[in-house]
Amino acid sequence: MPHRLDPLDVTFLAEETSNEPRQVMTLLILEHGDRRFDYETLLRVIEERIALVPRYRMRVVGVPGGLGPPVWIDDEAFDLTYHVRRSALPAPGTYEGLRELVARLVARRLDVSRPLWEAYLIEGLEQDRVALLIKSHQALVDGSVTVDLAQVLLDESAHDRDVPPDGWAPRPRPPRGSLLAGSLVDAALHPTRAIDRVGVGFDRAQTRLTRFAQTLPVIKAVGPDGDGPFHARLSQHRRYVTVSTSLDDYRQVRDVHGGTVNDVVMATVAGAIRGYLLAQGFPVTDATRVRALVPMSVATDDGLPTSYGSTVRGHLLALPVGESNPVVRLHQVSYVLKAHKETGVAVAANTLASLPGFAPTTFHAVGARVAQGQPEHSYDVVVTNVPGPREPMYVAGARVAETYPGIPLSGDHTISIGVTSYEGQVGYGVLADRQAVAGADVLGQCLREALDELVETASPNRLRAPRGVPAPRSEEGA
Repeated sequence: MPHRLDPLDVTFLAEETSNEPRQVMTLLILEHGDRRFDYETLLRVIEERIALVPRYRMRVVGVPGGLGPPVWIDDEAFDLTYHVRRSALPAPGTYEGLRELVARLVARRLDVSRPLWEAYLIEGLEQDRVALLIKSHQALVDGSVTVDLAQVLLDESAHDRDVPPDGWAPRPRPPRGSLLAGSLVDAALHPTRAIDRVGVGFDRAQTRLTRFAQTLPVIKAVGPDGDGPFHARLSQHRRYVTVSTSLDDYRQVRDVHGGTVNDVVMATVAGAIRGYLLAQGFPVTDATRVRALVPMSVATDDGLPTSYGSTVRGHLLALPVGESNPVVRLHQVSYVLKAHKETGVAVAANTLASLPGFAPTTFHAVGARVAQGQPEHSYDVVVTNVPGPREPMYVAGARVAETYPGIPLSGDHTISIGVTSYEGQVGYGVLADRQAVAGADVLGQCLREALDELVETASPNRLRAPRGVPAPRSEEGA
């Protein structure tokens, strides 16, 4: 029996427009190994491992008359070369040119009549490197039934993995009568699913009416809980900014001021947003806050997540961007996040990173799903922070030098921030609406400056904490 889409996935597909492509992206920067990593190599490794993610060879079809949710079926005309594409940067192949190309590629909607993913090999990058961009629809990767394609491509060594051919052949499309009968049986056996679909439909209609009634300017002023540049009508164009920082800097700040590496990351984001707002001329007062939705992993009864999709929850965090002192900002962030830790369900970063088969790409995808399930105006910006492998990873012998996430924009949210640690680095991927957000690259620069500001306070000649601010030490989140 074909697998039916759940209400959230149906919403992702129904709400998608050319201004709101619902896809999560991963950008990998690769160094050539003993043999050059080329398009044929990428095709081969994906063909070998796509059987591990069967839904990547499936497409979505509707039930006759709309009498039930759409279903996943095998794509009888599946063509791997359609989904795996080749591009190149003009000389000299700068990172700036790469980010511009990625922004254009991620702004394009996926073809809903085909399996909902694409991969691009981008050649010609400086330092004799190549880039691999993978974008997958939010309805495709749920972290439970299907993980992200990048997860099954990554290896812990440069040696080829022996993967036997799976001999896949698409199953014929079910007859229309069979789809309809199956839908009616499913509704009878699981009546609550039908109720959920009605609820989703009502929420969707209400959301569309609200959007139609609103007249949002391109940028709004910032108040104590104001919008700043974070809410506007989305355009069809994006900007993508990447920032690479050193994990040792975050650990140094943690060791001196307490808290966790995650606390330092969020304090860096808060400081960067403060710097960006001031640089762009937005009013910032002591009371200014920006509401961040931070998906976090939670533990089950045995203390470990069992599947990505069922163990990630959204946590609202009021970023203290009005606070001028970076150490005070850090302690305010630590204090708020401490409440999550004290619930007993928080999972430490080092625990997540050590889970078998763990991949940040899937966690980012699930985090984006969590964000989409929240009320649209309950937050200003999504920040997904996922710890990654501490040892080098490879794709068909090519070493992964850098990795950056990208979280889709939706509704009236104009900025998203993804963060991934990997092999001593912390990489930020900032996706912004090209028309609504002026100077997205300035936000990237502000991320560096906010971290430098924190590191300076942790230097040997700056060890005095502000008066009246406790600095408890925590070992969680290494």
